[in-house]
Amino acid sequence: MSEPEIPDPAATAQKRRKFLVIVDGTPESEIAIHFASLRASHTNGVVTLLAVLEPGEASQQWLGVKNIMKEEAREEAEKLLHRLAAQVNEYAGIIPELLIREGRRVEQVMQLITEDRNIAILVLAAGLGKEGPGPLVSRVASDAEQAFPIPVTVVPGNLTEEAIRSLA
Repeated sequence: MSEPEIPDPAATAQKRRKFLVIVDGTPESEIAIHFASLRASHTNGVVTLLAVLEPGEASQQWLGVKNIMKEEAREEAEKLLHRLAAQVNEYAGIIPELLIREGRRVEQVMQLITEDRNIAILVLAAGLGKEGPGPLVSRVASDAEQAFPIPVTVVPGNLTEEAIRSLA
């Protein structure tokens, strides 16, 4: 009689379904985080929070200033991610994965999804202002020629706490 095999916790965590949320400090992204946190909790999933630092335009003579601005942007992104990670933990008792990438937002999201096969769902919240639902929501909804590689959940940016709990 052989002993039962004990699963490796690290390997098990790596195989758990990840809910990807793009953070940008807007109230809508916090709605998406709240929804993803509860959904991940109900399905034994993981929340991945991604902040993308978009490139700025700068000439060679301003390179020093650009580097300082880049560092400041990274520090702000780290602060934001840690604040939102505490919210994920408060909502669902989950410690999220935190990522910062540099580049164009849509390209970085697509690249991450390609690299990490455990990312199963992208959770976005639609903006409510005059600007429309937001660039990522618009891109996902309008790109009929190229299907998005994973399911996308778009939650209304004005959901109440009660509605989020009910839907998640």
